[in-house]
Parts: sequence; C-alpha cells; structure tokens
Amino acid sequence: MEHHRPRGFVSERASRLVLLGTAGGPTPKVARSAPAHAVVVNDDIYLVDAGNGVGRQLVRAGLDIDRLRVVAVTHHHSDHIGDVGTVVLLAWGTGLTSAVRLMGPKPLKNMIDSYLDFADVDVRTRVADEARPDPHGLIEVHELSGGGPVYEDENVRISTCLVDHPPMIAHAYRIDAPDRSYVFSGDTTPNDDLIALAQGADILVHEVMHLPSIDSLVEAAGAPEGLRSHLVNSHTSTADVGRIAKAAGVGMLVLTHMIPTDGGPSAEVWTQEAKRDFDGEVVLGEDLMEL
Repeated sequence: MEHHRPRGFVSERASRLVLLGTAGGPTPKVARSAPAHAVVVNDDIYLVDAGNGVGRQLVRAGLDIDRLRVVAVTHHHSDHIGDVGTVVLLAWGTGLTSAVRLMGPKPLKNMIDSYLDFADVDVRTRVADEARPDPHGLIEVHELSGGGPVYEDENVRISTCLVDHPPMIAHAYRIDAPDRSYVFSGDTTPNDDLIALAQGADILVHEVMHLPSIDSLVEAAGAPEGLRSHLVNSHTSTADVGRIAKAAGVGMLVLTHMIPTDGGPSAEVWTQEAKRDFDGEVVLGEDLMEL
C-alpha cells in the first residue's frame, strides 16, 4: 500500500501526537485513562478512539476541544467508544462551529443518532439559551466497510485497514500529516494488513499484552474461560509487537492499551520484550505524553 502526503500541504507545518488515554479494558483505572490518542496539526485535532473521560484529557493536554475535526473509532468495545458522542457534544458546548467527521464500523450512525436523542433536551436548551448552532449539522458520520483512504483535508490524509479483533469488526488507522506519519493499531492480533498500512510510518502506536500477567486479570474477573480465550485470540503479545514494528519498518514503536493495565510487569519488561526484534525506539505510553 502506497501512502502520500495530502495535496496542498505546506511542509513546514508541524504535527504532534498526544496520548490521551493508554489503559486497556473496560474498567476505570487509577493511573491511566481510557483509550484515546490525538494527532494535532495547526491546532486541529484528529482523534483516534474516544474512551471515557477523553474530553477532560483533551483539556488537560492544553488542546482546544472546539478544534476537533475527526473522531476515528477503531471498534465498538466500550473502553474505545464510551465518550464518542460526548466528546463532540463537549466540543459543541465549548464553541465548535465547523463539522466533525465521525468514522468507524457499523452501527456507528445508529449509535450517534441514539446519542443525539439522549442529549436532545440539553441541545435544544443550549440552542435557545446560548444561540448555539444545531449540532446535527456539525456531525458527519461515515461508516466504514473496508480499507483504503477515508478522509483528507488541508492538514492530513487518513487511511484504514481491517484488523483482527474477533468477534468485532475492527480498524487500524494511518494519519499522514505534513511532517510525520502515525499508525494506530486499535485492538488486534498480529495482522499483515496492518503491517502494510504501517509501512515506513514514523510512529506506530500499538496495543500490547503481557501474556504471563493475564492470569491475575482473568482471576479477578471470576476466571471466565471466555475472557482468557478473548485475550489470547484478540490481542498482540509483547513477543509479537516488536516483530510487527520491524516488518513495517517504522521509526518508533509506542506501546499503549497495556493488558493488564494494573498488576502488569514493570516498564522495563514491557519495552525490553518489544526490543528483542525491533531496533528502533520503543516508548511505553503514558497518559498526556506528547511525541
């Protein structure tokens, strides 16, 4: 798969990556927020996943939430989409005036329509009391059915591919900015299409699981065999993530969505195992880290 910078780019424009939430799993964590990452170009925000609390994380990162341009959903597990409607409503309440593109697998449109029904009283009140524009006209939902280019504006070009996170439909995303390219794995097992999507990218942000540590997580959940099977068959181990980064020829590997988030190995173990097969820089993601 060949990737290009968007047409009309000015090369000196700088982009940055902000890790807003690096936890894995549906339960709230003390030290890490739910999954969400932002690429920022010219102060415009391109968000990948919108876990619970992402609005506050954007503000804590010093980003202008009303500059939200895109929310790209990888899949519909609750930790990744808990605030997908809320973050847009918060941006609207802060002063959003330009359209936001929401993209992801079905049934994203039904989900957003349902959220707007839920928020109807608040929306109508603020339109009347605060002279805000109707948010329905600021939300563009694009349901994805496969891979390829899915979005382009003056700042970025976004492409996607399907990845393996059964039983859900799941996507990875590549964001090509003026100066750097970023790839976000979402939740997946090792996947050749993801490796192709990430070819030559500057930064690969990839989920990771430490297999020897999942016993405590499964036991804390009551030891359901279905959970163990899901973890093993739907995520990428520390032993594999370095090989993926090497095969893709990326410049930097950023580990996120650590499983387990609580009770896992030390930071040194996470990064050392990834470095066995990858000679580039390996970074253990932390909330509000900027790269």
